[in-house]
Amino acid sequence: MRVFAALRPPPEVLGSLEAALEDVRASSGLSLRWTDPAQWHLTLAFRADLPEGSVEETLGRLAELAAAHAPLRLELAGAGVFAHRTLWAGVGGQTQALAALMAEPLLGEDAVEARTRRRAHLTLARVSARAPRPPRRRRRGQEPPPDPTRLVLEAAVHTLSVYRSPVWVAREVELVASQLGQGRSGGPLHEVLGVVPLGG
Repeated sequence: MRVFAALRPPPEVLGSLEAALEDVRASSGLSLRWTDPAQWHLTLAFRADLPEGSVEETLGRLAELAAAHAPLRLELAGAGVFAHRTLWAGVGGQTQALAALMAEPLLGEDAVEARTRRRAHLTLARVSARAPRPPRRRRRGQEPPPDPTRLVLEAAVHTLSVYRSPVWVAREVELVASQLGQGRSGGPLHEVLGVVPLGG
């Protein structure tokens, strides 16, 4: 079972982000495939192989670890791109405390080093299969023309660089199951398996 632990921003924060994305969406054409706002979240930990029968045990461990961390004052802030393919919104506020929470073995993972290197983010869009292909070089030794999809991503990051959402206090962590290809428009289907509080 594919599962992740996440913080979910409240509706007023997600509404603010949707409004900030209107112009970016309008100018992206077919280059980007946008994620479903109903599924927007900040992933704290991911596990691709949780046994079906260990959900309760995992929720118990998650509750114990979350209880040792105080609620977090956070905001969505700025944007970036992973691997020239994924557009994300960044996170501001109590980021050191958030990093400490993300470094915990929330889902029983062993790869502590990989967790501590991860950047908190909210995934906004990915490069679409219908994105225009980069043009080819016309002459030997000549630089190829710019990739139009990279230009779209760079413009989106520039537009969102000054964005700041309303501040919210994250008070609970969700454990969510993710079924690839089962959601709207072939995206993942998310099911909340349980919720545990931060700070006990």
